[in-house]
Amino acid sequence: MEWNKNTVRDLLVVVFGGIAFYWALENLGQVSGALNWVLGVISPLLVGGVIAFILNVPMRAIERHLIPRARGKAERLRRPLALILTLVALAGVLALASRVIVPGIQDAAASISQQIPGAIRRLQEQLNSLSTYLPMLQDWAKELSVDWQDLAQKAAALAKDWGGALLSSGGGLLGNVVSGVSTFVIGLIFAFYLLLQKERLSRQSRMVFYAFLPVGWADRLLEILHLANRTFSSFLSGQCLEACILGTLFVITMTLFRFPYALLVGVLIALTALIPIVGAFIGCGVGALLIAVTDPWKALWFVVLFLILQQVEGNLIYPHVVGSSVGLPSIWVLAAVTLGGSLFGITGILLFIPLCSVIYTLFREFTRSRVREKNVPPEKWRDPPPPGK
Repeated sequence: MEWNKNTVRDLLVVVFGGIAFYWALENLGQVSGALNWVLGVISPLLVGGVIAFILNVPMRAIERHLIPRARGKAERLRRPLALILTLVALAGVLALASRVIVPGIQDAAASISQQIPGAIRRLQEQLNSLSTYLPMLQDWAKELSVDWQDLAQKAAALAKDWGGALLSSGGGLLGNVVSGVSTFVIGLIFAFYLLLQKERLSRQSRMVFYAFLPVGWADRLLEILHLANRTFSSFLSGQCLEACILGTLFVITMTLFRFPYALLVGVLIALTALIPIVGAFIGCGVGALLIAVTDPWKALWFVVLFLILQQVEGNLIYPHVVGSSVGLPSIWVLAAVTLGGSLFGITGILLFIPLCSVIYTLFREFTRSRVREKNVPPEKWRDPPPPGK
């Protein structure tokens, strides 16, 4: 091996990197505390980046069609106007959803309260029908020796401990709420700055990459970031479109078959369907519960309707709307949902599908380049021919 300046530099990087890695393994507690502190400091910026990325998808479409031939001062006003229209549209969607959901839940709660007396009456009738078994139950209760005074003292002590813990944690809970609200507000303001100056920030970031990285590395990094941006944006828009289509299908079919709470259940399923694969089942459970209050048999038929529409959505709508947008096979979509949900809950489910799509695309490109470099004939890795051919 020829010793030169680059070789010595690479060797020093490996040595010091190994030392740093060994120290990190020996001091995992300190490293974890430092990472949590850093994440706490930059959390408003991370929240702002996520908000800006989400808002940029509809804002980009609005800006593209807003005053397309504007010049001069009108062109400079196009971006702020697009941001305002995006916020207005988002507020309108949330207001419409709340106007549908809140009255529907109030009606369901009122219906439940009206049926409670009947349920209590039926319970009393069932208890009265057990009167023949009361002597046997009384004999069985006499055989039980329960120290009710000691049980009451234990219950009082447990309530006292819970009350003290609740009072002591009240201040911490209030502090967490205030911290969360302030983080969201700061992140929202930061997101506005990102959206209004995204081209300038993008140009500055590319300059930093080329200034501190080799040109080849910078080119590759920008390709990966462009792929990630395209994949995440396509997934977000596709998931929203798929949720709207599924919710509309439920509203139409439930209205045709005269199911109660058609609009409410359709909106709930559309909102929960934003969570890939498992979200619609959450909406189904809530919808079946609401319908069961009015008519248990209709709740059963609603579950059947849900399974039918879920098959239509899973086999026709989702692969064409979302699956094609992220370029990820169905088996890996399921694996991404399972892994992301196990690690980070709903946030992991939303992030892991596009993230796995990026990793899948990069690994597929790397695998194909390695196969070409090794001159492996396509016949060795392609699907075998059917038997008899």
